[in-house]
Amino acid sequence: MEWIRRGDPNVWDALKNTPKPIVLYGMGNGADKVLDAFKKYGIKAAGVMASDDFCRYQEYRGFTVKKQSDFEKEYGDFVIALCFGSSLPDVMGHIYEVADQHTVLAPNVPVVGDVLMDDGFVERYRGDIESAYDLLADERSRKVFQNAFRFYYTGRLEYLKAMESEKDEVFRNILKLHDERYLDLGAYRGDTVDEFLRYSDGYQRITAVEPNPKNYKKLSEHLKDIKSAVAVNAGIGEKVGTMFISKKAGRMPTLNDTNGIEIPVTTVDEIDCSPTYIKIDIEGMESAMLRGAQRTLRELKPKLNLAAYHRTEDFFELILQLHEIASEYKIYLRKHPYIPCWDLNIYAI
Repeated sequence: MEWIRRGDPNVWDALKNTPKPIVLYGMGNGADKVLDAFKKYGIKAAGVMASDDFCRYQEYRGFTVKKQSDFEKEYGDFVIALCFGSSLPDVMGHIYEVADQHTVLAPNVPVVGDVLMDDGFVERYRGDIESAYDLLADERSRKVFQNAFRFYYTGRLEYLKAMESEKDEVFRNILKLHDERYLDLGAYRGDTVDEFLRYSDGYQRITAVEPNPKNYKKLSEHLKDIKSAVAVNAGIGEKVGTMFISKKAGRMPTLNDTNGIEIPVTTVDEIDCSPTYIKIDIEGMESAMLRGAQRTLRELKPKLNLAAYHRTEDFFELILQLHEIASEYKIYLRKHPYIPCWDLNIYAI
């Protein structure tokens, strides 16, 4: 597995050993996780910056948040640790412009969990990573996999650009949706139902599952004018039961918050819809979902659109898990435009 250029350090070592000051770009949950990782690896941050439109010189984690130009006056040159994500073209364009002016690294801190990719991680999972790579169905998937690994390891934005492709290619060449019974897991307020309708050549039924009660209400309203579509307010897991989500949960609900809202949990095998196509984007519960969908996957072989970026290990472990459950699947990997390595998806047919 010689996918890293000789001499390229992992992102944590690169940040720890740079002689330049390190400035975090962004605040909030992502920056909190990066600062926690800095503490673990003994990395010192020199400051926090925000885009000019968001900079109010507010306080964050003991730092006064400043503009890029402020740090340029103070330090001249510095290294930027990117701490937020976006798929908006203008925001992504601005990040790449900043990367033309200063070294920008995007440390991979997972959406869910606290497992970080470092040299110990690579050695521990080397066999699994190589096995998952060997299961991929085409050359493009293998290139995406290699570059995803490179990005997670180095934090270098060049690897994101090298693996990006638009969704049109997936829906046109891999999924080829026609007359489907669609199961949308993590339907939010209906945006991925709209995506399905845009790409499908007819359908029989839509079952859209959303755990957050506020989002579920919006989803139900959205589906009113869509024929043969039903919304389900539940989480998806390995077995039937209940779970808690944060009362402040938005698109990415905080799971297992015992001070939050208790919601029902069901499994794919228990949902009575006989799906032929399933989209799964359920904030780190993807592995549990697969365990609760084994009968459906083995007997019905639905097409799959599976998020593979919430946990650091998802991009290879979910491939291995799916293959173990139903080895007949052809497994593809695609990464759509997003900074950092979000919207990395497994497509299986």
